[in-house]
Amino acid sequence: MTLRLSQRVQRVSLSANAAAKSHATELREAGRDILDLTTGEPDFDTPEHIKQAAYTAIATGTTKYTPTPGVKALRVAVQRKLQRENHLDYPLSSIVIASGAKQIIFNAFAATLDEGDEVLVPTPYWPSFPDSVRFNGGEPVFIECGLAQGCKLTAQQLEQHIGERTRWLILNGPGNPSGAVYSTVELQAISEVLRRHPQVLILLDELYEHIRFDGQPAQSLLNVAPDLQARCLLVGGVSKTYAMTGWRVGFGAGPQVLTSAMAVVQSQSTSGASSVGQAAALAAFDGGLDFLSAQVTAYQQRRDLLVSALRDVDGLDVLEPQGGFFVFVRCAGLLGRYRPDGARLDSDADVVAYLLEEGVAGVVGSAFGLSPWFRLSIATATGSVAEAGRRIARACAQLRGEA
Repeated sequence: MTLRLSQRVQRVSLSANAAAKSHATELREAGRDILDLTTGEPDFDTPEHIKQAAYTAIATGTTKYTPTPGVKALRVAVQRKLQRENHLDYPLSSIVIASGAKQIIFNAFAATLDEGDEVLVPTPYWPSFPDSVRFNGGEPVFIECGLAQGCKLTAQQLEQHIGERTRWLILNGPGNPSGAVYSTVELQAISEVLRRHPQVLILLDELYEHIRFDGQPAQSLLNVAPDLQARCLLVGGVSKTYAMTGWRVGFGAGPQVLTSAMAVVQSQSTSGASSVGQAAALAAFDGGLDFLSAQVTAYQQRRDLLVSALRDVDGLDVLEPQGGFFVFVRCAGLLGRYRPDGARLDSDADVVAYLLEEGVAGVVGSAFGLSPWFRLSIATATGSVAEAGRRIARACAQLRGEA
């Protein structure tokens, strides 16, 4: 018997980030000296008070089913967090909890997209954005935002791409993979365009909101344009700020009609998020951010080391990130050159494969919709990041212009 797969699942693919991580792990387990700079996962441990809250939840029997929209105490904590850190007010009914921010995004598209609806996706993008759109019947419309504009969407581009079927705009900041942060002026210009198109919803992915290197507090489009709140879904979670990637807790804050529909979607898939994970997330949001400055300082030190190592490498153009966990590198200048073994580099996939042979694992830029680039994570040990920079510079110096 031949198993027939749905057209829906055939429209999407396995995460390139996960595939790169898996391959690097296999090589390391086989004894290869590989520096793994593939994944945006903090190398710091979850803070102790958060772990203690999980232990207490288990010890006191907080291990049962949870309400689909989330435990009320956690939703209240998110409400307080949004007031305290983001200066935004939401009624409790507008806040929903899920098993990670990725599920929040998926649920939102499942609740709002019909076949052929369009979602504007600035490029480079986090790969789950377009695949979540496709899986739910929508069509991603890509807007290339290259090096010259700092990998950020401009108001002019936005105006040019809004059409009759445009349903959503995705804004991600600080960006993955770019690390780009929108200025107040840039957000104001984008807001002016959005006001002229009231049918367009806005998805604000702000997972990296507190990982910024400009010394400024987190800033959302909604701080600049509060009148757009009724059309925005603000997506957040605990994975990046609190080093809780494996706890799988995210939240969405948006118009009640949307968050209620998202809860309906979730009720027929995973139901409520983990009770223990939600207890830990409650402790995270109520426990303050005093621990974070040392971590951001470490991320910034790693960024500086990697950017410094690569900035003057012939053939590379480095976009200096203003936040997040990644350094995004344009490698067009390496294409057409030859490896020491005689193989020619014709794509960013060839460049990433060559760097892997030289002991550094990254992710190909085409996974993020922009070629020829590659992404390197700085969410790993400082020594590994510094050594990766040296290895990449050495590998590029070994390339020849002719076979």
